[in-house]
Formats: sequence, C-alpha cells, structure tokens
Amino acid sequence: MATLGESENYILKLDNNDGIHWVPLSLTLVEYPKGDLIGKFLAFISLAPFGIGAGFISLILFRRDLHTITFFLGTLFNELLNYFLKHTICEARPMVRNSLYTEYGMPSSHAQFVWFFTTYVIYFVFIRLHHMNNNNIIETMSKILILSSSVIMSLLVCISRTYLQYHSFYQVLIGSIVGALFATLWFALTYMVFTPLFPQIVSWRISEILLLRDTTLIPNVLWFEYTNTRQEVRVRSRKLVSMKSQ
Repeated sequence: MATLGESENYILKLDNNDGIHWVPLSLTLVEYPKGDLIGKFLAFISLAPFGIGAGFISLILFRRDLHTITFFLGTLFNELLNYFLKHTICEARPMVRNSLYTEYGMPSSHAQFVWFFTTYVIYFVFIRLHHMNNNNIIETMSKILILSSSVIMSLLVCISRTYLQYHSFYQVLIGSIVGALFATLWFALTYMVFTPLFPQIVSWRISEILLLRDTTLIPNVLWFEYTNTRQEVRVRSRKLVSMKSQ
C-alpha cells in the first residue's frame, strides 16, 4: 500500500509530466513564523482590508446609498493608484517568498487602503456628521468608538505588514501617506462635486430600478429609519385591528 508521501510524490510527478506549474492563490495568504502567537494575531489583523471590502458590498446591497457607493468607488481608485505606483517605483519587498509574491512592495497596498479608509471616516465624522452634535452622550461615544477603532485598526495593520516582513517601514509609511492624501482628495470631490449631483442621480430611471437613494440631508439615518418604521408599524396595526373588528 502506498504511503501518503509516496502518493504526494506521484501527484507531483504527474504535474511535472503534464508540464503544469501549480501556484497558490496568494490573495488572502499570509505567512507568519510557526509558534509565534503575536505573528498569528497580526496575520489575522492584516486581513482587515478584505473585511472592510465585504462590509462595503453588504452596505451597498442592503442600503443602496449613493454616498456609500461613492466611498467604495474611492477605495477602488485608491487600489488602482497603488498598482500604478508599485509598478512605477518597482521596489522589491524586504523578504523574498519564492513565487508567492511577485509584485513590488512600494508603497504598501494594505497601509494605503486602511489609511484611506480611516482618513475618510475622520473627515466624514467631523464634517458630514457635525450637525449631529447635540450633546447626546450616546452619539458622542459612538463617534469616539468609530474614530478610535479605525485608527487602532490601521496602526495594527501597518505593524503587521512590517512585523511579518511583507513590507519595510518606509514602504508602509509611504503607503499610509498616499492613502491619507488620496482620501483627502476623494472626500473633497465627494463633498463639493458629487454630493450636489446626488438629488439628480436618484431621479434617474436606472436609480429607481436599482432602488438607489440619497440620505445626505438626513442628520441621523438610523434614527430616521427607526422612527419611520415604528410609525408605519403602528399605522398597519391600527388597520389590522379595524379590519378584524368589522
């Protein structure tokens, strides 16, 4: 009976005979030193951009808000900018990992992504949500929680990329700066150029089909939806009671 090792060698021989070179999908593959608990924790942290991307898609599908869509488009353009910079600067990563990573390391795409996200959130809270400041302790605490968690997440992602030797300190630093600067530019475009166009965009037929909406002028969307839903439930309950009584 063939052992496991013999079976694996046989499979490898078949691959070599077929002339096929198998490579792993390294999009979400993160290596860390075996037995290093800190490295393992940071490896999970470095996957934060994928969690943020999944959150964006969920929000877009369920809320259909134009500002959320514009924010997401900004992250895509930010990634394109990073790709352009990497293949223009052509600086290698600090550690070679065989064929797992063939792209360049300057600037760090993870650092650029998380600091684009965090910087945009900071602008959004202080500029877009300034009119919500009514000394409500719950709203104040929620803003502090959003800002602090975003900054801490970004710092941990940057630390993880240098600790795990996927990027040098300067590659992470430049990525962070580029991400913050591009977030500033994108928020300015969104606030001064795109947002005034939202009322016109939601009136398009395609927007009605896709159920797109503009919540820019609503100070607290969650409270607005909560009060409207509660009012609608009460109206429908009264109608139901009146129908049963007839």
